Amino acid sequence: MRRADRLFRIVQILRRKRRPVTAGEIAEEMETSLRTIYRDIAQLMADRVPIRGEAGVGYVLEGGFDMPPLMLTADEVEAAILGAQWVMGRADPVLSRAAADLVAKIGAVIPEHLRPLLMEPGLAAPHKPAPPDAIDMPRLRAAIRRQDKVFIVYRDEKNAASERIIWPIAIAYLDVVRLIVAWCELRKAFRHFRTDRVIRADFLDVRYPTPRARLRHQWRKEMELQMRTQTARRGSDEKTVAAAWME
Repeated sequence: MRRADRLFRIVQILRRKRRPVTAGEIAEEMETSLRTIYRDIAQLMADRVPIRGEAGVGYVLEGGFDMPPLMLTADEVEAAILGAQWVMGRADPVLSRAAADLVAKIGAVIPEHLRPLLMEPGLAAPHKPAPPDAIDMPRLRAAIRRQDKVFIVYRDEKNAASERIIWPIAIAYLDVVRLIVAWCELRKAFRHFRTDRVIRADFLDVRYPTPRARLRHQWRKEMELQMRTQTARRGSDEKTVAAAWME
């Protein structure tokens, strides 16, 4: 690997971590020697890349630093294309168009030798047709970002309808369905709602009181606990746990 590529990868590793990263961790990921990593970090610091830390403790990349845009490797381009294919095949039309636009923007700025990866990708994300969403997905995503409550009339798998106010915190994209992850005021608990079973949705101009980040953290902890419990009993996976909270 060229030294310039190595320096770039070190910056990328530090950028993706929120905690100090030791030279040993970097050396293991890059499959090179510890001495080489120490030398490269010293070079980056000499070039005024805002890295702080020391040997034996770890290194962090300070905020505000950025590399020139879209200095992508072939693997990164393929990862972006695979992700965009997945979104185009499973998301709502607005998000699908955004994924297609992203691919076009990448294609407009990457070097010429990487463009065949866009024109003839070697990876594919096949999908099955999903039931159409019965809720305005762009408005739902906006409500999640604003932390707004949503009133819904919902039809469960037994075709029974119920009314409830939910605090949406995420949208889960499974193979053939999409789920709204939310705190349900009726159940006083987290629930998953299929987007194709929403009969009616009123987007309320009312923010829910608990920060979304805290709710997501709590939801993940409960999902992990339930997954461990069900796996210990009879074997399970994340889809089975998600179904357990399905309304």
